[in-house]
Amino acid sequence: MGRILLIVAAVVLAFFLLGSLLGIIFGLLKWALIIGLVAVVVMFVARLFRSSRVRD
Repeated sequence: MGRILLIVAAVVLAFFLLGSLLGIIFGLLKWALIIGLVAVVVMFVARLFRSSRVRD
């Protein structure tokens, strides 16, 4: 009986750790996507202004 409870406790602890780890990973992925989107928008705006300045 004690061995079964120990295995169940280990499985529950593993799920808690896995949930925390996945939360950190998805949080970092979210911020990487946001920063990448901002960089793409800044590059697009800079290219747009640079090309409009050449035409004038």
